Amino acid sequence: MNTESLRVNKQSWDEAAERFYGRNPLPEYGPLAPTEDELKLFGDVRNLKMLEIGCGSGHSLKYLDQRGAGELWGLDLSITQITAAKALLENAASPVRLFESPMENNPGIPADYFDIVFSIYALGWTTDLEKTLSNVHQYLKPGGLFIFSWEHPMYNRIRATGGVLLMDKSYHEEGSYQHEAWSQPAIMQQYKLGTYINLLIENDFKIEKVVEDVSLSDEDIQRHANRWYSYDKAKALLAAFILKSRKS
Repeated sequence: MNTESLRVNKQSWDEAAERFYGRNPLPEYGPLAPTEDELKLFGDVRNLKMLEIGCGSGHSLKYLDQRGAGELWGLDLSITQITAAKALLENAASPVRLFESPMENNPGIPADYFDIVFSIYALGWTTDLEKTLSNVHQYLKPGGLFIFSWEHPMYNRIRATGGVLLMDKSYHEEGSYQHEAWSQPAIMQQYKLGTYINLLIENDFKIEKVVEDVSLSDEDIQRHANRWYSYDKAKALLAAFILKSRKS
């Protein structure tokens, strides 16, 4: 776990949280990606115990509360995000427990407890992917689901310039990087898709679904397209990927 990266990212998220309030929560999986309404990866969540890794402003947890989830748990690095999530979920029908914590640490989350652990466009912020996946495995009941989405690892290796797509970074290169789309310092982790899949397998998960699709309806473009997630790139490249796996 890189404590300096965590310090930098925590400060950046505390400052940027308002800008990302309610951005891309369930049923969305991320910019220009298919939605849960289409994919139905969660299934019926009534009475299930749910934990979100990187819960942000709490909007994905609210979505699950509205669908009858049994318990809502979440953790996030940013105290600003946790404060916003607590306010949003104050009147939730389900019991709620939120923790200000990096995902690499366990702040008091029980083992073998959750039916579903999920992360919507947050896992790439971990400074130790293997530790984070090990934690997720510990939290889940045997047979429990882990569902997460993140920016597709090809996306930031290619840029659109004058209508031409140019690859300016090797796909084989992995490790931390400063994300150019952030105005604040933001240290994220770059991994190949195979690295995510293999680390899941090594941590005793069974892969059930890999989603590499893009949604480019007029509504999607209007809601998501910007300088970073542009139509020109998304019509040729995947902006996001989604993985569904199950604890063996």
